[in-house]
Amino acid sequence: MWTGHVIHDVHVVHAVHLVHNVHAVDNDRAGTMTDPKQRVLVVDDEPQLTRVLLRSLTTKGYEVRVAGNGEFALQTFHDWPAALVITDLAMPQMDGLELCRQLRKFSQVPIIVLSVRGEEKTKVQALDAGADDYVTKPFGMDELLARIRATLRRLPETDANTQILTAGEFRIDLSAHVATKAGQELHLTPKEFDLMVHLMRNAGRVLTHRALLGAVWGGDYTEQNEYLRVFIGQLRKKIEPDPAKPRHILTEPWIGYRFTPE
Repeated sequence: MWTGHVIHDVHVVHAVHLVHNVHAVDNDRAGTMTDPKQRVLVVDDEPQLTRVLLRSLTTKGYEVRVAGNGEFALQTFHDWPAALVITDLAMPQMDGLELCRQLRKFSQVPIIVLSVRGEEKTKVQALDAGADDYVTKPFGMDELLARIRATLRRLPETDANTQILTAGEFRIDLSAHVATKAGQELHLTPKEFDLMVHLMRNAGRVLTHRALLGAVWGGDYTEQNEYLRVFIGQLRKKIEPDPAKPRHILTEPWIGYRFTPE
């Protein structure tokens, strides 16, 4: 359900009555080869919003298809694997939360959810269900396009043989258990190292408190948010130019953290 508006250049799209069963928009052009890395699947039951997204994303060089609910999105994705999925949360038949869960059963495709301001609990549920990021309505197209670019390039380079993670000026050698920033070694405790590894593996993604605690400390710690804040504070002191104004480990209020290596 679309309850906000999208700003596209100087035009504002206002909310209208919901229309169900939005049909897929096929952007394939006869005789034109498609780069699958540019494919974006938009899932929303508000046709006026999807038209704006279709026009804007196509203009920027993406190939776009549209589905009006989660069930149709799954069918479309099986036939037309996208490089990115953008989905609303409130939809008929299958909502965005369930779509995230179903996609994660067989794919690691990046997912951006569209949420309404004030739905922090739902955002956390979506991120825990497998979403990578969220954009709050109303939003500007420049903001959404920036999130799309960041999400598509978020994965750090990984060398499976030497177990090296790189993201921006950060580098982690998993086999040697060494982390560096701009060539300078970071003196991390074992848990700080594990936390840094998880942040690096998910660079650019919003990670919930629960997801971070579970990944680094295990299931018994998933409700210990204060415990996580202490370790994040310690890690910031070691990697941030100014820990009071972090630019690498960003806080997503009431939700979790985002690691931005650039």
